[in-house]
Amino acid sequence: MKCILTSDVKGLGKKDDIVEVNDGYARNFLLKKKLAVEATADNMNKNKLKKGSEAEHARRELEEARKNGKLLDGKTVTLAVKTGEGGRLYGAVTAMDVAEAIKKAGFDVDKKNVVIKNPIKNLGTYEVTAKLHTQVSVKVNVEVVALEQ
Repeated sequence: MKCILTSDVKGLGKKDDIVEVNDGYARNFLLKKKLAVEATADNMNKNKLKKGSEAEHARRELEEARKNGKLLDGKTVTLAVKTGEGGRLYGAVTAMDVAEAIKKAGFDVDKKNVVIKNPIKNLGTYEVTAKLHTQVSVKVNVEVVALEQ
């Protein structure tokens, strides 16, 4: 019996794969646990439309990330932080701080997607990497200045 998997099944296939299995296995396990649906013409068409829709969504997401990447690449964001003697920071500038500064500049970046090579513990300008998409990474300059008291 041909089935379309609705979720990943170990040893059989991934979600949306069309697989040929024994009738008993399909009826008593896959269909019963809603891990698959029968591969009828209607279900095959729905699966094809769903895959096309997901591909279009992924393409648009990548296009948007590339557009934002061109605008953000090389941009400088400024962070004002508390400092002690000699321009030393009380803490360190974290990825969360950088992500918030980038959001204030008008770009949506998650803190998990900000890569800081070395800890930022002094005043100055540093280069960090922001990952907008799995295929799009841009360099952003972070200028750390002393907070006016």
